[in-house]
Amino acid sequence: TVAHCSGCQQRGGQGFYDAFRTYFQQPRIGIVLAFILVYRLGEALLLKMTAPFLLDRPEAGGLGLATDTVGFVYGTVGVMGLCCGGILGGWAIARWGLARCLWPMALMLNVPNLFYVYLAAVRPGLLTVVCLVTAEQIGYGFGFSAFAVFLMNIAREPYQTSHFALSTGFMALGMMVPGMLSGFIQHATGYFFFFVIVVIAGLPGLVLLPFLPVANAPR
Repeated sequence: TVAHCSGCQQRGGQGFYDAFRTYFQQPRIGIVLAFILVYRLGEALLLKMTAPFLLDRPEAGGLGLATDTVGFVYGTVGVMGLCCGGILGGWAIARWGLARCLWPMALMLNVPNLFYVYLAAVRPGLLTVVCLVTAEQIGYGFGFSAFAVFLMNIAREPYQTSHFALSTGFMALGMMVPGMLSGFIQHATGYFFFFVIVVIAGLPGLVLLPFLPVANAPR
């Protein structure tokens, strides 16, 4: 029994090592890791400052919405848009495949960040705010679907679960660090230029798209 347990531990340790080894031996792993870290860079900055922007007083550059209004705009209608975008993204990938959908879906994730530049510059009425925030959330859900499927696509047998866990760990790192810095950046630049930076931060992920190993991604 002791020998059997020792053998199980050795096989378990070897499997743990092999999961890491096979993950980092994948083709273009440097490009893949860079993409995982930066694909949501703009969204990572935006995510932490959306609610403060909606709530902050106009003199500080915000929209000055009431707390319950922000809850409705971002927490209710926005979440519905996010869910709809995710469902549409999943349907699109199932219909046309990841390789064909990655570019338009990446654009849908990043281009709507321009809406916040417009909101900070113009400060329109509530109806426009609701429409643009919802549209941005639809684009986020739509674009994130491609990212999630890409992470599944690079998870290889027989360590699919471990590979996917490693990818999501790098994804979390790519969200955490920009989120930590977003408040400092906004305080230094103001909301308008902060949102301009958010738009620019979406460009590195787009630049890496042509180099990703997704040409033969399964449909």
